[in-house]
Amino acid sequence: MINSQLINPQSIVVIGASNDLRKAGGKMLHNIIEGDFKGALMVVNKRESKVQGQKSYASVDELPQVDLAILAIAAPHCPGVIEELAKNKNTKAFIVISAGFSELNETGAQLEQQMIDVANKYNAALSGPNCIGIINQNYHGVFTTPIPVLDSKNGCDFISSSGATAVFLMEAGMQVGLRFSSVYSVGNGNQICAEDYLQYLDETFNEKTSSKSIIMYLENIKKPQQLLKNATSLIAKGCRIAAIKAGSTDAGSRAASSHTGAMATSDMATRALFRKAGIVYCSSREELISIASVFSYKKLIGKNIAVITHAGGSAVMLTDALAKGGLQVPLIEGKDDDDLLEYLHVGSSVSNPIDFLATGTAEQLGIIIDYCEHKFDFIDAMVVVFGSPGLFDVENVYKVLNVKMDVCKKPIFPVLPSLVNAQKEIQYFLSKGHVNFPDEVILGKALCESYFTGDPIDSKIVDYGIDKHVIRKIVDNNKSSDGYLSSEENNAILDCLKIPRAHEVSAKTQQQVIESLEKIDFPVVMKVVGPLHKSDVGGVVLDIKSQDVLLAHFKEMMQIPDAQGVLIQQQLSGVELFVGVSYEKDFGYLLLMGLGGIFVEVLGDIKVCLCPCTKKEILYRLKNLKGYPLLQGIRGKKGVNLEAFAEIIQKISYLTQIMPEIQELDINPLLGEGEKIFAVDIRLRIS
Repeated sequence: MINSQLINPQSIVVIGASNDLRKAGGKMLHNIIEGDFKGALMVVNKRESKVQGQKSYASVDELPQVDLAILAIAAPHCPGVIEELAKNKNTKAFIVISAGFSELNETGAQLEQQMIDVANKYNAALSGPNCIGIINQNYHGVFTTPIPVLDSKNGCDFISSSGATAVFLMEAGMQVGLRFSSVYSVGNGNQICAEDYLQYLDETFNEKTSSKSIIMYLENIKKPQQLLKNATSLIAKGCRIAAIKAGSTDAGSRAASSHTGAMATSDMATRALFRKAGIVYCSSREELISIASVFSYKKLIGKNIAVITHAGGSAVMLTDALAKGGLQVPLIEGKDDDDLLEYLHVGSSVSNPIDFLATGTAEQLGIIIDYCEHKFDFIDAMVVVFGSPGLFDVENVYKVLNVKMDVCKKPIFPVLPSLVNAQKEIQYFLSKGHVNFPDEVILGKALCESYFTGDPIDSKIVDYGIDKHVIRKIVDNNKSSDGYLSSEENNAILDCLKIPRAHEVSAKTQQQVIESLEKIDFPVVMKVVGPLHKSDVGGVVLDIKSQDVLLAHFKEMMQIPDAQGVLIQQQLSGVELFVGVSYEKDFGYLLLMGLGGIFVEVLGDIKVCLCPCTKKEILYRLKNLKGYPLLQGIRGKKGVNLEAFAEIIQKISYLTQIMPEIQELDINPLLGEGEKIFAVDIRLRIS
């Protein structure tokens, strides 16, 4: 729980503070003093009467009432101190910077739980343990440096699971001029987690005074649905959010009896959650700082970028990065193009990139920007790459850039790479509240990521008139010991969903195999019933064209361990498609989709959505498949109706809402040809 005493305390006590600034308690007190905290500031140190000029109490029982206690003492002493302060001093907020708790061992975990239990008993907020603290407009409650420039409206709010990583990110951000509004270090976060800080930012958001930019470094997501709710709400209010989720390669322990179960990972769940919420997914500190820097400028609302530069090589690299990411550097031509060229030195080019040479002047830069702002209507934003070759002072260039960035309606992103030649001028530029991008390629990638991260997705459920009662009856009557539904039950669910399926007949004897030919024409497919992975045990045979061959394969399949019979289907043709569902704890259902066969099993060409999914969301993901051209049809082969495929996928998404017992679901393959899409093989496990 986050309360006013944690965010805006009127009194603070640092327990374990000292005069030694090399110790965490000493540096914590120093930072609070230097941050000009306006309230009452106290210290507990039994060996000193004064610490850094502040009165020191010998023990906590001598203290007056206090809002916030910051603990920099050994872990075993923390629960008792919190009990004393919460019970007798009406302390409602605690920041525990001490380590040695659940991050260390079981004994530490027990100590941490004792602290949480005490804090909860007295309705107190507990930040940490094992954190660096909190920085906001009210107090600088951290034991680290640097303390960034705080700007409540134009800075970014920063939530970090890791204290050290928070320091690294602040250092990197300050180097390029990034400002911060607040910094919340989560630490172990077992009472107040990262999602709780995001909820606080949402619930206290003020359109006039709150930051519109939020960045996060997350080592775990404890409350995914809360994250989704508050991120969606904040973005709807005008905020932009970017986050790193570390530990993406750890898929955790999961069932992997189906293709979907084997392929689904925690990283897929995180990315799907971020997409649905509208959070920009970042993979590194550098990327997160770059995205936060993009957030500090006007929002890009179109794809067309004008690259303005005096450095041809940088312009080429930037253009490549923008094009690879999906943005455009369109050709500029016509009368206005010719008019602009008249103002520039001979040898300049304005076709885009607009290269006005190493001898380009501040006046010329201003004219180019004015043309892009007022004359070139199709241009949506500008990137200005301007360093210094050391020939002349570029201060006037940066002054012009400073003015134009404020007055232009179109966003202008500055790349000022001359960190040595133009160091003084860049510092002037940053002092005006701007952020610099030292590398054009990093900016190009960040612009693409931020632009193509869509708005939060409103998942309206469409039921397509599905008979929910029949599906619930199938689930309630299922007696399977391993949770897998029978072929008949699977087929009944497909029929309820109105998903066309290949006609099939089951057989357990040779006579039943022969009788099946009265209902199905050659060529046929035979599949063993029983083993989970049929292909791995030779349990699938295609293109059977005679009764003798059919009976021979039947005899072989019945020798496979666990074989209970066979399914005989008419062989269909078309593009192989795949749909799967996997349950991810706390996140809910992941819907996986793509092309079937080798594309899903070997190439892993799949896309993921978090259920429930909209058709718009599904179509967007399908169009981003590497194998998307196959869905369109190539080399004379008929493609697949994308709307029809998306409708089937959305029905599977809806199934997760009415059948929450699903653990895994595979339809692999579906065969699609034009409007016709048939489910050929389905495996469904419930719990």
